[in-house]
Amino acid sequence: MSPIIRPAVLFLLCALMLSASEVWAQNEGQQDLDLATEKKLNATSHSELGEVIDLCESALKKGLDEGNTTFAHQLLSSTRLQRGVGAARRAVEAFAGRDQDWLQFRTFALADLDRSVELEPNQPEALILIAQLNLLPGGDDARARKALDEAIAASSDDPGQKAKALLIRAGLAENLERRLEDLNEAVRLSSNETTALRTRGLTLADMRKYDEALADFDKVLELEPDNLATLAAKIEVLTRQERYDDALVLLEKFRELMPQSVDPWVLQARVHGFQKNFEAAAEDLNAALKIDPDNLGVLLLRASVFQELKQTDKALADVDQVLKMAPESTAAMRLRSAILAGAGKFEEAVKQFEELQKKAPDDLEVNLRLALIYSGEKKLPQAVELFSKVLASEPANVIALRGRADTLLILGRHAEAVADFEKALKQDSNDSGLLNNLAWVLATSPDDTLRNGKRAIELATKACEVTEYKEAHILSTLAAAYAETGDFETAIKWSEKAVELGEGAQKEALTKELESYRAGKPWRELLTGEDPDAAPPSPPPADQKESAPPAPEPQP
Repeated sequence: MSPIIRPAVLFLLCALMLSASEVWAQNEGQQDLDLATEKKLNATSHSELGEVIDLCESALKKGLDEGNTTFAHQLLSSTRLQRGVGAARRAVEAFAGRDQDWLQFRTFALADLDRSVELEPNQPEALILIAQLNLLPGGDDARARKALDEAIAASSDDPGQKAKALLIRAGLAENLERRLEDLNEAVRLSSNETTALRTRGLTLADMRKYDEALADFDKVLELEPDNLATLAAKIEVLTRQERYDDALVLLEKFRELMPQSVDPWVLQARVHGFQKNFEAAAEDLNAALKIDPDNLGVLLLRASVFQELKQTDKALADVDQVLKMAPESTAAMRLRSAILAGAGKFEEAVKQFEELQKKAPDDLEVNLRLALIYSGEKKLPQAVELFSKVLASEPANVIALRGRADTLLILGRHAEAVADFEKALKQDSNDSGLLNNLAWVLATSPDDTLRNGKRAIELATKACEVTEYKEAHILSTLAAAYAETGDFETAIKWSEKAVELGEGAQKEALTKELESYRAGKPWRELLTGEDPDAAPPSPPPADQKESAPPAPEPQP
């Protein structure tokens, strides 16, 4: 006979059966989660970690209770992170090795890392990797910055990771003050971390805070006495401070640490170059070439040193040696042209630059140097055309603005020259040549609508102050400015001082100006028109405006 089940007991049994069914349904993915947990213990390869990820996602899809869901998310996030770290490492290695597969590895890595932080947001390590991968070419800069901000916010309990994120973010800051803020905090969090100290030192050097920069470099060298990058940075700062002897002492240690490297000799040549001791610089570079006879950079540097020494044949020999090894070297061709121009061989220089321009028609430096030579050789329309081409790409290029203005002035196109001078002065308000030339045209132009004696006096006075009243042609401009306002007494005073300082043909021209002022007549610049063979204005308002482009400073 069946036992009698009371209604209350029957209801309870049904409720228990329903509850068990719900629990079973909620943990339908438990088997996959258990298997994922087991596999994770020994998983190391990409495919093994992939199996763990697939099992975790399958378990979540099938259903888990609240506690197991949380655990599955954690397991999935950590596994994604582990696999993402591996892919990120391979991406960086492939990128360094110029293997195009790095793009695919980065895609794989970011997919895992992004999913990892989606599941577990506060992961500084993953966020920093996301930033670093996005900072590689073709990455998402905005995502990188956002990831670094998130990493910094999430790493309050991890000073090392926070310092690392701050250091990377500092490198993205365009404003030096903002960069320094991040670096100060990075150094505070990791005071003995040499990378942060050295980076802050470099930033302080860029801000011209040289003593503070040296303090950081010295701290790094206390921790790592043979840190070559820091030694080089300290030598650079000492050179900027013109503490050349201290820099040379430090270079001895640098050479001891790198006896078979050309770098210490190149740095020493640079120091000697700043000292204008070009003979010593040449010897340094001779020593470098004994170590590496075919080093193209050192050969070009020695060529520029020989140029400074007026040893044109030796300079050209070094450049020609480079061109034998690297016929398409635009740097060598540019230097060869400059050497020829500096030696007064303008015809050869023009040919070289024109050849180079055919190979690199959009090279701004080539166009600018060729324009300067054209201007000096009285090929004025061609010069204006090339200056204009440079300015189309770089509207604020001071050299091009000044060059075009001076050329337009010779052509008698005074209004256009004034416009260029004004633009150039906005970029460099203390350039004595710009101040002088604009003052001259404002004081002497035959165009009544352009002359402005009062402003000419202001500009010429500033130019005189910048040059300590020692330049005859600038004193001449000041005299012309006063004459334009009708103050001939002051004009005569400055004109007489200009004549005292003048020499040769310049003195003769300045004397003619003085005679004009004594006669109560202001000076007027001649309009030469478009004829490139026409005589230049007399006297020339520019300081050496028709000279060849300057020879490059030796820059190792």
